[in-house]
Amino acid sequence: MSPRNRSTPSHESLLISLAFGASLAVASCTRGQSATPSDARHYTPTTRAVTITTVPLLVKEEQSVLPFLKEDFAKGGVLDGKEVYGFSPSTVTVIEGDTIQFTFINPEDDAHSFVMSDLAVSLPGQKTTTATYVAKRAGVFRFVCAVQAHLPMMWGQLVVLPASPGLS
Repeated sequence: MSPRNRSTPSHESLLISLAFGASLAVASCTRGQSATPSDARHYTPTTRAVTITTVPLLVKEEQSVLPFLKEDFAKGGVLDGKEVYGFSPSTVTVIEGDTIQFTFINPEDDAHSFVMSDLAVSLPGQKTTTATYVAKRAGVFRFVCAVQAHLPMMWGQLVVLPASPGLS
């Protein structure tokens, strides 16, 4: 070993020193405090504004721009009787107990809907619609447009995270 290597601390000793210093800092910050379950973080539900827009992805009006769609929308084609729309965003994440102030924007002339197991909102063409929803329990909840020609493609999910991690 060269003299330089003998005086230079090893990577492992630096990590040990940093870890020891961090544990001392934590110990000094928590001195006199007891760690009990009542110290768990408490989440205060909030109201969240969420805007969802209906978006045409593959619709009949695009046949002149995308010629392959003529065959797809024709009788017996893969999109016969269907159109492909989406929700943007298609995933919304909130925390259990939050109130969601939804604003739905439907910029086109086709009617849509926003349907979950405990919420149904009509989305008329070229209108903005609002709805309020309280995320009562944690989980992943699917929402869809219930217009038959838009199923099964037009869907999304509401992800509700537990307010107290590990308790739900």
